[in-house]
Amino acid sequence: MSEMYRNAVEKPNDAELQISPVFARRGEATSLPKFSIPDDMMSGETAYQIVHDEAMLDGNSRLNLATFVSTWMDDHAQKIYAESADKNMIDKDEYPATATIEDRCWRMIADLWNVPDPTDTIGTSTIGSSEACMLGGLALKRLWQERRRAEGKSTETPNLILSAGVQVVWEKFCNYWDVEARYIPVTEEHLVLDGYELEKYVDENTIGVVAILGQTYTGLYEPVKEIAAKLDEIQASTGLDVKIHVDGASGAMVAPFCQPELEWDFKVERVNSISTSGHKYGLVYPGVGWVVWRNTAVCPESLIFHVSYLGGDMPTLALNFSRPGSQVLLQYYQFLRLGREGYRLVQQGSIDVATYLSSEIGAMAPFELVSKGDTIPVFAWRMTTEKRNWDLYDLADRLRMRGWLVPAYPMPDDLSGMIVQRIVVRLGLSQDLASLLLDAIKEEVTFLENLSAPIPREKKRQAFSH
Repeated sequence: MSEMYRNAVEKPNDAELQISPVFARRGEATSLPKFSIPDDMMSGETAYQIVHDEAMLDGNSRLNLATFVSTWMDDHAQKIYAESADKNMIDKDEYPATATIEDRCWRMIADLWNVPDPTDTIGTSTIGSSEACMLGGLALKRLWQERRRAEGKSTETPNLILSAGVQVVWEKFCNYWDVEARYIPVTEEHLVLDGYELEKYVDENTIGVVAILGQTYTGLYEPVKEIAAKLDEIQASTGLDVKIHVDGASGAMVAPFCQPELEWDFKVERVNSISTSGHKYGLVYPGVGWVVWRNTAVCPESLIFHVSYLGGDMPTLALNFSRPGSQVLLQYYQFLRLGREGYRLVQQGSIDVATYLSSEIGAMAPFELVSKGDTIPVFAWRMTTEKRNWDLYDLADRLRMRGWLVPAYPMPDDLSGMIVQRIVVRLGLSQDLASLLLDAIKEEVTFLENLSAPIPREKKRQAFSH
C-alpha cells in the first residue's frame, strides 16, 4: 500500500468525509481494534454506521417470543424517551417534576392494587422488577429481624419460602442477603405453589412466602388467596404469623384489567407488598419496575433514606443510584394515554392472540398444552409421549433459523425431565404475525416429522445454544 493511499484511508481530510460514501471511509473500509480505544477520531456519521451495522446482527426484538420485556412503543413515547434520557432519577432536587411524576405513578399503581389506605402507604420506582423484588424481600427480612430482636431471639437463620418455579432474582436475593431459600417443588399435580404441604416449610425463622402472579415457566398464576388461607391455618395451629410478597412481575399489570374478580392483591390481608415490572405488561421500554407496601408499618424505616426535596423531605428506597428518568415518564405517559380501558383492551388483545396460538398448537398431534395463555398471555406446551425422531429443541432451532425465538427448556427440580416450549405474547405481536408464526411452526413440524433419523444430540444442543 502506498503512503499516499494509507494516509487517505487512515487519516481522511474534511473533503473526503464530505464526498466519500460512508462504507468507503476509514472504519467501514478498514478493521478497527475491538478491545482498545482507537487512537484517532472519526466522523459521527461513520461511528454511527459502525455501531448500527453491528447491532443489526442482533435478532428482531419483535420476533423474540422468549422475552417478557416490551419491544414496541408509539411515536409519542419515542419522543419522550429522547427528550428525557439525560434526566437522572436520583437527583430529585434538580428534576422535581420527574420526582412528582414518579410519586403519582406508584400511587396510581397502589390504587390499582386496592391498597387499604391511600394516605398510609409507600412505594417506589425501581430499575426493574428484580430490584423491586429485592426491596420487597429486604422489607420482610428486616421486619422479621426487628420482631425477633424485640423477643430476644436469634436473627441468624432467616428463610424464605418459594416455588421452585420462581425467577432467578429470588435465588439472587437469598444468596446476596444471606437468607435460606426453601423451594417447594413443582409436580404434575401442583405446577405452582398453591399451599400444598406449606406447613412442612414454615417455621419461626420464615420471613415470608413469595407468591408469583404469572410463573416464568408456564405463565400460570399462583393462587394468592389459597396460600393466604393455608398460612391462616398454620398461624391458628402454631402462632406463626407469616406474610406474603406477591411477585407480580407480569400478572400484576394484567389481572386488574382482565381478571378483576381475582383476589390476589391488597384485598388479601396477608399480602405485605407487591412488585411489578413496568417494562413488561406495564408496556414501557426496559428499565422500570414498581413496588408498593400495604402500609408504612410494613416497610421498615431502616430501608428509607431521606433527601431534601423543594425544601421538604422525600423518602427514597433504591438499591440502584443514578438512572435515567425516561422510563418513569414513559410509564406516566402510558397511564394517561391508555387509562384502565386502554390497558384492558391491550392486555385482552394479547391474551386473545395467546389463546388462539395455544389452541392451534395444542391441536397438533405431537403436542399437549401445559398452560393456555388465559392468565397472562404466556403459554407452554410439551411433546406427547409418542416416540419421535425430534424434540422441542429441534423445533426451537428450526424456528430460530426463520427469525423466531421460541425457547425450549426443562421445568425445575422434580419436573426437570419435562421439556416445554413457551411463547410470550406482547403488544406488537398482532393476529396477522401470529398466523405467520403458526404457519412457520406447522411447516417446521412437518419437516421434522419426516426425518428418517434423530438429529445427533450434540449438534442440536450446540445449535440451540447459539
